[in-house]
Amino acid sequence: MAERAARHCCLGWDFSTQQVKVVAVDAELSVFYEDSVHFDRDLVEFGTQGGVHVHKDGLTVTSPVLMWVQALDIILEKMKASGFDFSQVLALSGAGQQHGSVYWKTGASQVLTSLSPDLPLREQLQACFSISNCPVWMDSSTAAQCRQLEAAVGGAQALSRLTGSRAYERFTGNQIAKIYQQNPEAYSHTERISLVSSFAASVFLGSYSPVDYSDGSGMNLLQIQDKVWSQACLGACAPRLEEKLGRPVPSCSIVGAISSYFVQRYGFPPECKVVAFTGDNPASLAGMRLEEGDIAVSLGTSDTLFLWLQEPTPALEGHIFCNPVDPQHYMALLCFNGSLMREKIRDESASGSWSKFSKALQSTEMGNGGNLGFYFDVMEITPEIIGRHRFSAENHEVSAFPQDVEIRALIEGQFMAKKIHAEALGYRVMPKTKILATGGASHNRDLLQVLADVFGAPVYVIDTANSACVGSAYRAFHGLAAGTDMPFAEIVKLAPNPRLVATPTPGASQVYEALLQRYAMLEQRILSQTRGPPE
Repeated sequence: MAERAARHCCLGWDFSTQQVKVVAVDAELSVFYEDSVHFDRDLVEFGTQGGVHVHKDGLTVTSPVLMWVQALDIILEKMKASGFDFSQVLALSGAGQQHGSVYWKTGASQVLTSLSPDLPLREQLQACFSISNCPVWMDSSTAAQCRQLEAAVGGAQALSRLTGSRAYERFTGNQIAKIYQQNPEAYSHTERISLVSSFAASVFLGSYSPVDYSDGSGMNLLQIQDKVWSQACLGACAPRLEEKLGRPVPSCSIVGAISSYFVQRYGFPPECKVVAFTGDNPASLAGMRLEEGDIAVSLGTSDTLFLWLQEPTPALEGHIFCNPVDPQHYMALLCFNGSLMREKIRDESASGSWSKFSKALQSTEMGNGGNLGFYFDVMEITPEIIGRHRFSAENHEVSAFPQDVEIRALIEGQFMAKKIHAEALGYRVMPKTKILATGGASHNRDLLQVLADVFGAPVYVIDTANSACVGSAYRAFHGLAAGTDMPFAEIVKLAPNPRLVATPTPGASQVYEALLQRYAMLEQRILSQTRGPPE
């Protein structure tokens, strides 16, 4: 271990919902050290479930801020005990679960700048927070504040154009508004509000770190075009909010050198740089090394799309964030229901066998003879539709399909929905577009062939089990080179290449061009039947 750790490296951190994780990545972009502290297993004293406390109302969800501090203490001590050579660390960066917030009490900045290397962080920071249990991304208790914010700026679409998303309960601005309204004393005693990402960076800096553009655009507060806080949104949420947030910075910014606390206690070099931390989703885009025109599709319990956009079109569905590795571009995020519906149709139409499921995809033609299906046994995320709806080639709703047709209708429908809603946000397939597939369903090659055909782009698979953490280490290297204007793609060119698994079948674009238009039209028909005509 000691011999391998002697390489120059960057550290990537991930402050997620369930754990704090670290990786060390050397100059050849090889991961040679990784470890984690799991909240429920290693920090049982905090009494969380899945790293969070779900409150009695079932809507409020928080995490103890000192749990993150304690986890950092533990993981650094484990690294030290293993013989990890901190003196070789050139820079570090990290990710925090998006939308969560931390509230520093008045006077905390003095504590941060004068930490004693003889004591653990938790012992010194325990009185530094005006709110001990902080709202996290799972919280959905701010519906009233969301309505107030949208009303203040002229409606949901106006807010989306301004900040990249309509008002969402978990977004930080609405969480801050709730705290100001329900706990004004704690708000008045708060001198700085951090995101989970900038909180973690602040600990490493020994001073308050700014919020970066990319994670900041998940707050309903940042004007994503101008990269400044929206005065209208700030005013709708809480007074004096701008001074409590500080000025946002580009995501590749070096925000300072590491605190002397870490130099003296662990042996970090004094010149080790801290690169702005960002959200877990932007860090995952970096970890998967997306480039302009690329799309990442995570096929899990929920299906998540990460898109690289040049000219975004903010909409009522999905989210637009500032791009974490290119300040001139953007990223988009879309979520859909995923594997649970695939497993249901597998059980109903393929006797519970993935092998039979795959054979059904092989035996049916592209376009499924014009048959289209919508399968939402629970409320779909994008858009909000529930129920099963099947349509013949003549757009007549039918009650059932043959089993093989049912399977292809499900998979084609899931992927057509993804392409339609990605394009609604400004995404366009380019000649150099790659699709990077991750998650459990990415092991099914026949399913990925449908993905390639529907999107008209090659599909690759990549090991991204720790994409946010590894992406943070990549971003640390990028931060060191950012002053030279070296593009992120050049920094990560030595990273392991993804594997090509599917290319579009000849003629696929002609088949799906018409089907995509029909699918979009039928989706609107179902929506209008369930919730009235679109606004």
